[in-house]
Amino acid sequence: MYISISDRKGGQRDLSTAGPSTVHPAFRLSPVIIWLGVVSMMTDISSESVAAVLPLYVTGYLGLSTIAFGVIDGINQGASAIIRIGAGVVSDRTGHPKYVAAAGYGLSMVARVGFLAAGGFWVIAGVVTGDRIGKGIRTAPRDAMISAEAQPEYLARSFGVHRMLDNVGAAAGPLIAFLILTLIPNGFSAVLVVSLAFAVIGVAVLLLVVPDRLRRVRPGRNQPRPALRWSQLRWSHLREQGLARLIIAAGLLGIFTIGDGFIYLLLQHRESLAVQWFPLLFVGTNAAFLLFAVPIGRLADRWGRVPVFLAGHVALLACYLLAGLPAAGIAVTIGCLLLLGLFYAATDGVLSALVSQLSPPKRLGTALGTSQTVVAVSRMGAAAGFGVLWYSAGPGTAIVVVAVLLVLALAAATLLLRGATPKVAAP
Repeated sequence: MYISISDRKGGQRDLSTAGPSTVHPAFRLSPVIIWLGVVSMMTDISSESVAAVLPLYVTGYLGLSTIAFGVIDGINQGASAIIRIGAGVVSDRTGHPKYVAAAGYGLSMVARVGFLAAGGFWVIAGVVTGDRIGKGIRTAPRDAMISAEAQPEYLARSFGVHRMLDNVGAAAGPLIAFLILTLIPNGFSAVLVVSLAFAVIGVAVLLLVVPDRLRRVRPGRNQPRPALRWSQLRWSHLREQGLARLIIAAGLLGIFTIGDGFIYLLLQHRESLAVQWFPLLFVGTNAAFLLFAVPIGRLADRWGRVPVFLAGHVALLACYLLAGLPAAGIAVTIGCLLLLGLFYAATDGVLSALVSQLSPPKRLGTALGTSQTVVAVSRMGAAAGFGVLWYSAGPGTAIVVVAVLLVLALAAATLLLRGATPKVAAP
């Protein structure tokens, strides 16, 4: 069963060049994608309500340095890295992506309990690690299910719909944190309890409603599934149709993608925002992501996923430059939040769509997990490195240095992806 949305245009024949010359079938949205979006929405309410208070909780309430926050934010970005590949392999080889994803969602749910007992750097670092490992386990099998349910010519739009629902939760979580901190000053424990409740709801929806299936990868009735083998991880498997170039380019750009928390701390320091207003910065970014996700996904499907992916990093560069300006004011803050939301809308789901387009179905989970691992590791290094740079050179100088390096990375990524132009399978 599908929900049909009439659209006579869409798709693309080439990763980097122009629009379609043929009429494709109408865009049909699978209910499975919607339910996976609901699961992500509940989970993001849970995770983002905590993330919205974490920078101030670490640097203000606990009194730790920006280096400590950089390490914690780096863990937040990259602790899930290696496990993503393993989760993708297990999903591919067992043919049960739902239960692999459920293990990840469940681990993140358990980590919410740990946050309630956290009171120092090492405890918080350990809990964040557990939470992010859960994210690493669930992401590749979840995206594999989305890809299997989506029409190939509308991959980016389907991922955009999922990310839109995901970001309803990502915007609601910080808003809930804001309301709690407004009613209960320093009410961090209350935020954590509410976070746990939404995590439980997300896991329940996944287990009770979402089917465990992969439409495109279904062995014959009498054909046994192959045994789990880690040779699935061979790099040679990822060299097909420009996939390796894409992963290298994404990793290179990720090295200069600092955590949002640093941008928010810079804005908060410059604008002297009160503690209870800080979560609204997360709301602004996620609301922008929510606004842009589907239109950007549709644009990527029609005119090229690689150009949109690179343009997203141009938006990130503009955000860095705007955040680094000495001028203050609400217009600068809103501009930064809109640019961050545009960056995520043009890169998150679009990258998954590109990987899905380039990967053979039998290794889809592995390819998604590998790309996510490379991005996570690079962003982990970016967060930790930026924390040290901020501490030693100051926030203004640090953001300018990263902006200059991102320009060079964009030029290199453009050259890498110029030759990665395989055809999309005909509908």
